[in-house]
Amino acid sequence: QVRLVEFGGGSVQAGDSLRLSCSTSGRASRLPTMGWFRQAPGKEREFVVAINWTGGATIYADSVKGRFTISRDNAKNTVYLQMNSLKPEDTAVYYCAAKTFGIISRDRGQYDFWGQGTQVTVSS
Repeated sequence: QVRLVEFGGGSVQAGDSLRLSCSTSGRASRLPTMGWFRQAPGKEREFVVAINWTGGATIYADSVKGRFTISRDNAKNTVYLQMNSLKPEDTAVYYCAAKTFGIISRDRGQYDFWGQGTQVTVSS
């Protein structure tokens, strides 16, 4: 079993920055693709960003492109999401997810393990 734990959520003002972390542990020693998704109240969980094992491939949702940056430190089993220029519409619970097979993807149905989520609230 793989366990994912997110850290770093909080309440900020529009224009501020936050960095989320996702720590992984458990059976899988290598998680090819890691992703971040988010879910706002009353909305479906949506893709934010994903990264492959080497960090050489990333994909971003258009809504966060240029503001958010994903990175990973495989030695520390940790994935990071640097969020800059935050907007009120970024308010959501942010989930870390792991995809154990196949190539990098936006499809949440292809992710096998999920964290419990961390709340990010951006006020105007």
